[in-house]
Amino acid sequence: MNVVFISPHFPSHFVHFVTALRERGVNVLGIGDAPYDTLRQELKNSLSEYFFTPNLDDAESMLRAVGYFTWRYGRIHRIDSLNETWLESEARLREDFHVPGLRPADLRQLRSKLGMHDLFKQAGIAHPDAIAARDAAEVKAFARRVGYPLVLKPDVGVGAAHTFTVKSDAEVDSAFAQPLPGYAAQKFVKGTIVTYDGMVDGDGRIICAFSHEYSNGIMESVLEQRELVIWSLRELPPELDALGRKTVAALGLRERWFHLEFFRLEDGSFVALEANLRPPGSVLTDMMNYACDIDVYRLWARMLTGDPVSDFHYTRKYYVCHTSRRAGRSYKHPHSQVVSRLGTALLEHRELPAVFHSALGNEIYLSRHQELDAMREAVRFIQAPA
Repeated sequence: MNVVFISPHFPSHFVHFVTALRERGVNVLGIGDAPYDTLRQELKNSLSEYFFTPNLDDAESMLRAVGYFTWRYGRIHRIDSLNETWLESEARLREDFHVPGLRPADLRQLRSKLGMHDLFKQAGIAHPDAIAARDAAEVKAFARRVGYPLVLKPDVGVGAAHTFTVKSDAEVDSAFAQPLPGYAAQKFVKGTIVTYDGMVDGDGRIICAFSHEYSNGIMESVLEQRELVIWSLRELPPELDALGRKTVAALGLRERWFHLEFFRLEDGSFVALEANLRPPGSVLTDMMNYACDIDVYRLWARMLTGDPVSDFHYTRKYYVCHTSRRAGRSYKHPHSQVVSRLGTALLEHRELPAVFHSALGNEIYLSRHQELDAMREAVRFIQAPA
């Protein structure tokens, strides 16, 4: 089996997807924008071959890379990156080389905020009203119907990049002082972000499902530079599980990861925010493993290579917590005290790549706990200001 993996070196923990495929005898053919000599030895050992291109947005270069792999190894069976940034590149290449999976036509609805809005409405899934934000007059008319504040965001975008709120007609006029091509306007919803994350097999059956709660939204983390906390839930709220399954079915996904975001409102109900056709970001795949003592990287590889996965069983044993700190802030407890205080509950401490600093912070502590109160105490200790 020949699998093309785009950007196998970044984010760094995605090496585990590559090694899991290699363990199953797959020819993993990498395309990346990092020179081969800079790759980790573990990754080099797991790749059958690597094609370097300085720009993964260069469609001609990507086409040439997969064409070369086809000439050298024969039919390409799968193309993936598991990364939001390269979804369109994957889809184009699948279409060009007749590889199963999502195609450009699928992404036009499944990756577009407005496409998702229409899909959610058709499926009867609660979702904030949204329109194409073509000009200030249209957005102000929308605000008269649904009320301020509104969120202005790229119709197709990654995370909370270039997303902001407007609270009045004057702020809308100010926002449109410069062109905003390809933007959507959405009714602002106040709630707690709770995810529904997992995988579906080739028949669309959910293999595993997890949920993570955010202390604040990524938009707030970016715009206000808040410290972020993300933790896994030991029990899935039944309403969220039912809504997540309904959403996955509406999306029609096959043999893919999914990362669905919902708002939990003050009354306990859930409203869909958006769907992402990839694993959850940061190191949440590692958190899944720690929460259940499993290996989702190997599980994905089993699924991709056609191994039956319907017998996969898991138990959510722990709350696993992702606690951030930001550079330039003073904290009461230095790193050495955090390590001493958390003891065996501390799983990892990581410095994050610069590209993640705005949304996630500069460093994170991963810890796991059997009791929610113990987890919250660990968060307070890590983030206590000086």
